[in-house]
This record gives sequence, C-alpha cells and structure tokens, in this order.
Amino acid sequence: MGKAERSVERIAVREAAKALRRGARRGSSRRGRGPRRWMLGALLLIGCAVAGTVLAAGFPDTPSGAPSAPPPVSGPVSSDAPEGPAPEDPVRESPSSEPDPERPAPGDAPIAPDTAVAVLDSLPVKGRAPKTGYDRTGEFGKAWTDVDGNGCRTREDILRRDLDDVVLDGACKVMSGTLVDPYTGRTVAFVRGEQTSALVQIDHVVALSDAWQKGAQGIGYERRVALANDPLNLLAVDGAANSAKGDGDAATWLPENRGFRCEYVARQVSVKAAYGLWVTQAEQTAMRGVLASCPEQPVATAE
Repeated sequence: MGKAERSVERIAVREAAKALRRGARRGSSRRGRGPRRWMLGALLLIGCAVAGTVLAAGFPDTPSGAPSAPPPVSGPVSSDAPEGPAPEDPVRESPSSEPDPERPAPGDAPIAPDTAVAVLDSLPVKGRAPKTGYDRTGEFGKAWTDVDGNGCRTREDILRRDLDDVVLDGACKVMSGTLVDPYTGRTVAFVRGEQTSALVQIDHVVALSDAWQKGAQGIGYERRVALANDPLNLLAVDGAANSAKGDGDAATWLPENRGFRCEYVARQVSVKAAYGLWVTQAEQTAMRGVLASCPEQPVATAE
C-alpha cells in the first residue's frame, strides 16, 4: 500500500470516528430517527475506508506521478524501429610478426672489428695444399734466430717472457724458472739441462708445417723466417702437450685447458691474418665453435 492510500484510510477512519462521537452526543439529546441516521452515516464512512484499503492493496506501489512499468511480455518482441549499428569492440593491436629493421635478429648482433670472430670471418677458406717441399730449416730459417737484434736467441726471449722466478746466466740464457702451462693449467719447473730442458718447449701456435700447407709457400723466405720467430706465434708450454699437438690445427687439436681455448684460437686467427694464411672449412668450424663462447675475445697481439 502506498502513502496516498494509507492517508485516505486514516482520514476515512478519523471522519467515521468523529461522526460516531457526534451521533452519540445527539442521541443523548434526541430520540427516534436521529440515532438511525448517524449510525448509517458512520457505517457508510467506514465502508468507504475499508473499500479504499482493499483497492489500494491490489496495486503495487509506484512513485507519485511516475507511470507504472508495463507488464512483461512473453515471447519475442518485434519493433519497427530501425536498429542502429552494434557497438564495435575495441581493437587490440597484436604484436607485429615482422622484424624490426632497427633491431638485430638473435645471433646477428654487430661484430666488433677488433674481435677474433671478425678477423676469422676475413680469412679465406680453402683446402689444405700438399706438404711437398716443406723443410723447417730451408724454408723457415735456422731455429731461434735473433731476428729482433737484441743479442738473445728467440727461445731465450720467450722463456724470459713466459716463466716466473727466472734465473739468468748472463743477459740472455735462462737457467731456471717456473711455468704455469697455458695448455694444461699445470705448473712445470724448468731447469736447464740435457735431461730437463725438454720439459718446457716453445710451441709455434700456428705450426710451421700447417702454415706451409695454408699459404706460407707463397709469402717469401723472409716472411717465413719472421713467422717462425714472431712472439705472437710463440708460447712456452708443457713439453708433453706440445708433442701431442704436433702440427695439428684447431680442427684436430685444442688445449686441454678449456679456459685458455679462446685465447689460443684468437692467437691462431691473428697469426694467420698477419701472414696472409688461410683456414680450411673444418678449421674455421672448429674455431667458430670455440669463439661462440667468447664472442668479445679480442685479437691477440705480441707482448
């Protein structure tokens, strides 16, 4: 029941009560038809009030002055009004599958020109030439020639450079010292003597026989002598490891000490670039495999 119906009901009941009181007062002073008339009027007012209450109870409450909602209609509802276009869903941009031309693809990062990888890429790739005509002394000069003119044989220069705690006899001859072998990682004590000197040997990082078969035949005698005595191509190493290497390239031999492999390959690459030598396909593949773990490895320089 709404507020208006309840208000009507209260007014009707109040008026009926007033009529009953007035009738009671008149009935006390008048006799006869008076009582019957006021009683009928009171009953009529009460009846109106009750009827209004019943009628009001049959309708739902609605705000004053607001139209009632239409009853629900079962089944499909048709409308002649034209339907407007359905709202479009917001468009979400999906990541582009096209590569960004300003961003290098994985594995295609720019290579610094002073890295071993960059220099390796510049080396020609060819097959191994025949070893025919190779002669260590005849083609590469007498072993350990003093090419820098400092008065010391090349072997002594490298021992002084690579050993620790060096003891000299005079200005050049190394009598003893300690080598931390780069090929094995082991420490080797060097003592000059017929039975002990061979424990530490001087290795050509690019073996002279390998160089002969990969371009050194065509660089001239003086350049070959320089190659045989270049400190960039020489290392003091464990004698047994040097013997195991022989004249192998990177495709057939690498140092046991994995921590030195990047520097070792960088030296080989630098020597071959300096003297115009090439690499075989297998050799290049092996070098790439090593340098993949150290792409920023710089080219080697003579110390």
